[in-house]
Amino acid sequence: MGNFRIFIFVLVVIFSLTTVFAQTSAPGTVCAAKSNTTCEDCLSNVSCLWCGTTKRCIDYPVRTILPPHSLCPLAEARWGVCWVNFQALIIAMSVIAGIIIIAILVCCFCCCKCEKIGAKRTTEKMDQEAEKRKVRQEERRAEMKMRHDEIRQKYGLTKENPYARFENN
Repeated sequence: MGNFRIFIFVLVVIFSLTTVFAQTSAPGTVCAAKSNTTCEDCLSNVSCLWCGTTKRCIDYPVRTILPPHSLCPLAEARWGVCWVNFQALIIAMSVIAGIIIIAILVCCFCCCKCEKIGAKRTTEKMDQEAEKRKVRQEERRAEMKMRHDEIRQKYGLTKENPYARFENN
C-alpha cells in the first residue's frame, strides 16, 4: 500500500510540474485575489502558491525556485495539490532521485562486472585453445622428426655428427 501511495504521489508531482509548463495563468486572474479562500481555489491557477499558516494565496516566486521562509514556511507551502507540502515534496523527490542514481550505478557496476567475467571466460577459453594447438603442433613435429629419421635411416643418411659434411663416395 505504501508503494502505491508513493506512486500516486510521484504521478501527482509530475502532473503538477507538467501543468506548470503547459498552462499559463488566465488573464485577469491574480493570486492575491484568492486569499482567504480555500487551498483548492488558490491552486486552480498553477502560478499560485498557497500558504497554510496565513491562508494567503500568493504568486509563486519563480526566481527563487523554492519559496523563501519569510514568504511562507516550507512545511506550510502548497503548490499543485493541497495535500503535499514543499518539505515533503523535497524529501520525496530527493529520495526518488537518490534511488534512481543508486539503481543506475548498480546497473553500471553489474554490467561492467559481467563484462569482465565474460572477458575472463573468453580469455581462459582462448588460452586453453592455444595450449591445445601448441600440444598438437608439438605432436606433429615429433611425428615429422620420426618420419624424417626413418627415411634417413632407410637410405643410410644417418650420421653421428649432424653437422659434418656429406662425403662424396
